Amino acid sequence: QVQLVESGGGLVQTGGSLRLSCAASGRTFSTYAMGWFRQAPGKEREFVAAISPSGGTYYTSPGKGRFTISRDNARNTVALQMNSLKPEDTAVYYCAGTPADSASYYYTEQYEYDDWGQGTQVTVSS
Repeated sequence: QVQLVESGGGLVQTGGSLRLSCAASGRTFSTYAMGWFRQAPGKEREFVAAISPSGGTYYTSPGKGRFTISRDNARNTVALQMNSLKPEDTAVYYCAGTPADSASYYYTEQYEYDDWGQGTQVTVSS
């Protein structure tokens, strides 16, 4: 339903910061719940953060306290600000979206998302 394109990945040192962005197409973006997932080499894809259409957010332990998800519905974008990066944050980061059941809903499981971006590589050196 929407096309998603991530950008902003790159190589940073431990303790550094990156801001990932996800550009979405379509007028339905404002009704979509959005999320960020990541997949490190040899590991399963894992949930990072989610945001509801109304802006409510949810994080799990890997990025909680260091990462911030945000959205700008006027520009059809979602961002993931990543601070205090660690080598274990090295992964391909994926933006995902799905129509939300209500404005306050967000989702944490891969199967709950309909649309995915191509991924952007984040590498944290030590």
